[in-house]
Amino acid sequence: MKDSKPRNISRTWETVTEHRPHGEYWGDTLHTVTLTADQHGTLTAQLDGQPVPVADAVRVLHYATRTELIREERTPEPAPVIGKPRAARLHRLMGRVGLPSAQHYALAAAALGEWAPLHSLATLTEQEARAVWVHLCRLYPQARTAA
Repeated sequence: MKDSKPRNISRTWETVTEHRPHGEYWGDTLHTVTLTADQHGTLTAQLDGQPVPVADAVRVLHYATRTELIREERTPEPAPVIGKPRAARLHRLMGRVGLPSAQHYALAAAALGEWAPLHSLATLTEQEARAVWVHLCRLYPQARTAA
């Protein structure tokens, strides 16, 4: 089944709401509304640059006299991660070259230029995993033969 729900999209509208109680013109209210869906389809909203509940932003759009779509941005899907099986293999390789298990996450963080140890190797992208591998081989040349 193809899921056609848009992902990683952000749309911004300018709205004008006329206030005419009993036919008498009292003025306009102008707003900028932004709705954003992440890669999981979770919506977030901003009203005039401030975070608001999605229902409030949709209400402003619904009751506006005029709306104009001023911007639509689609961001690329996040890069796929290497997952647990490949992370376990990377852990085994680090262990074979004599790196204590407590230092695996710190070595990966150093390879990526992070200041704190990573929480998981499974969340590395392919490019990040290769950077960790290159760093491991630079520090432990025997890693190439252990693979």
